[in-house]
Amino acid sequence: MTPIDTVPKPRRNVELVLLVLALAVGIGANALVGVDREKAFDTDFWFQSSLLAAAALGFHVVLRIRAKYADPVILPIVVALNGLGFAMIHRLDRVGEDTGNNQLRWTLVAMAVAIVVIWFLKDHRILRRFTYISLAVSAVLLVLPLVPGISAGEILGASVWIKIGSMTFQPGEIAKITLAIFFAGYLSSNRDLILLAGRKVGPLQFPRFKDLGPMITAWLVSIGVLIFQRDLGTSILFFGLFLVMIYVATSRISWVLIGVALMVAGSFVAAKVFSHVALRIDGWINAFTPEVYGREFGGSLQIVEGLFGMANGGLVGTGLGQGRPNLVPFANSDMIIASFGEELGLIGLFAIVLMYLLLFTRGFRAALGTRDAFGKLLACGLSFAIALQCFVVIGGVTRLIPLTGLTTPFLAAGGSSLLANWIIVGLLLMISHTARSPVDTTPMAPGQVPDARKGTPAMPSRPATASGAGRNSPDAATEAVKQL
Repeated sequence: MTPIDTVPKPRRNVELVLLVLALAVGIGANALVGVDREKAFDTDFWFQSSLLAAAALGFHVVLRIRAKYADPVILPIVVALNGLGFAMIHRLDRVGEDTGNNQLRWTLVAMAVAIVVIWFLKDHRILRRFTYISLAVSAVLLVLPLVPGISAGEILGASVWIKIGSMTFQPGEIAKITLAIFFAGYLSSNRDLILLAGRKVGPLQFPRFKDLGPMITAWLVSIGVLIFQRDLGTSILFFGLFLVMIYVATSRISWVLIGVALMVAGSFVAAKVFSHVALRIDGWINAFTPEVYGREFGGSLQIVEGLFGMANGGLVGTGLGQGRPNLVPFANSDMIIASFGEELGLIGLFAIVLMYLLLFTRGFRAALGTRDAFGKLLACGLSFAIALQCFVVIGGVTRLIPLTGLTTPFLAAGGSSLLANWIIVGLLLMISHTARSPVDTTPMAPGQVPDARKGTPAMPSRPATASGAGRNSPDAATEAVKQL
């Protein structure tokens, strides 16, 4: 039996306390916004706050029942970020707009889907069975925006949406999850082959050309998204996701070098061949040039106004509801970080970045704690997808890198982004539950399936035989020599 002092604790009460604080942050931010709009504590405020609190507490109850050893920090962080995003979107709504309420509706739907994932996915390792199905689903999702009849056409220079009735949806957001499942399944199954084969050049061991197939495929998918959908951000996200997962699987720097070389080559060609990429780079480098600032397509007005807004916020910000973030185009989606920078200042922006940093680290901690290679790779990939998305968005808003058009997870307006990221949260919680749950050391009966909720039973040791695992032992070798 496991010693009492090392038995993991569920920590659900800790999660409940943190969840109350997270709700106070989100609901309090919405209250401050209402004070500025002279609609504080009205019927809408209480209704919206009650829905958000009920959904968060319901999620907590489901974790108590189905995944009591799940990480206690992930859910409160996400609820706080989602609440802050809802408050800012609601604050930026103009007369007659309903973006804030639409964001709340999508939040409730996304949380419900994440609850379904947790309730029915008893063990994340089941997803490994769908490795190649996930690849096929990813291909379908990426092609859908180009299919006549359901394609929403080109919106803001990109063709990444489909039209379902009166609403639009971005299938690429779900594709990042299915691609992560495929990469995790493929790499966990073929890791030994990738590691052992190849030619060593100095301190580096390079893979065989035929083993480069997955990387070439990921690179071609990224280039295809860039060419046909004109979406630079998603292209970077997909290839970066594969690159980090193959590095985690192999620990070989040679894969990273090959991936970076492919990325640099693709970026150089894209900047020379495709005008939409060249315009984004020009808008980044020459942002303050009058001709670039006033250009209708690929101009830098959005970037420059966002920088001015954050400069106006200074260290402590103008206060929620007191700034003018609505002067920045797409202040509630692409540029919501600039909106927070203006009204919460540098300190508030650092607090938001710190919450994201905690979320990444908890995801990586779940990856380190789980006992199976598939779970490690999947948790690393999903956590890195959120991390890379945050870096690309915040780097673009602050003019560290070109602006790409990705949305900030949980903060920015957008139903498809919310849905995908809440599903990621559900998967990370299930993986962390497996990682933190106590290990059942009783031998596994023939045909028994491991249950992640009760811990993974230890496999009984098998005696070494000449035809089994012990064929390379000294005794087996001696016996073979005698027989000769």
